[in-house]
Amino acid sequence: MHAVQRQIAEQLKVQPPFADQNALEAEVARRVDFIKQCLQNARLKNLVLGISGGVDSLTAGLLAQRAVTELRESTGDTSYRFVAVRLPYMVQADEHEAQASVDFIEPDERHTVNIGPSVKALAAEVKAFEGHPTSAVDFVLGNTKARMRMVAQYTIAGAYQGLVIGTDHAAEAVMGFFTKFGDGACDLAPLSGLVKNQVRAIARHFGAPESLVEKVPTADLEDLSPGKPDEASHGVTYAEIDAFLHGQPVREEAFKIICDTYAKTQHKRELPYAP
Repeated sequence: MHAVQRQIAEQLKVQPPFADQNALEAEVARRVDFIKQCLQNARLKNLVLGISGGVDSLTAGLLAQRAVTELRESTGDTSYRFVAVRLPYMVQADEHEAQASVDFIEPDERHTVNIGPSVKALAAEVKAFEGHPTSAVDFVLGNTKARMRMVAQYTIAGAYQGLVIGTDHAAEAVMGFFTKFGDGACDLAPLSGLVKNQVRAIARHFGAPESLVEKVPTADLEDLSPGKPDEASHGVTYAEIDAFLHGQPVREEAFKIICDTYAKTQHKRELPYAP
């Protein structure tokens, strides 16, 4: 392992590859226990998570639902619950897959909040957009969509006195591939330290359909580039990112892209600067 790979992996607390099925099951149990402990330590009983249709939110949702189910069974308290939230921007192109994810999770509650009207209303009030090219405005509003989704989740969590779950994992963290104070904002991140293929492995362990497990990852935030694959934004594949984080050899260009991107996005992984 290159020294830089080791350093980054340690900083992101990357988990080693699953040695076998027993190791995978042990990791699932550890993360379910983590979610349960977060709720109990906060003395709260509700979890809220936005379901996008991708494997990350699917996997986090499956872990969350198992956690509250186990809490109900162990405590006899039926008030523990998991709320899955659909957060489309107007009409989502892959809505059928998002609904399939929610259906497979079978959450205690389902909510839908369309963020379209809110984002459009905010954009109409922002004078700073005047004179900027459409592509630049579209990119900025992509981040606004992510932040509006988190506002909606925290609004629901506030109404229910619950915690908001995030879906960030090591393969996204190393690339800074999240919106600061958007999908990067949450109360607990149960996928933290996992690489992409481990997230998929856990979804498979729960029996998730392969069509959802292997769905092409996309943030789908830009109107001008609908459904743009994450890997097109990264310039490297998730397979290469996973290999890098697990200390395996990757091509020289991929190594440089990952290291440069990690350095450039360091501010996104830190608390606000203070004097």
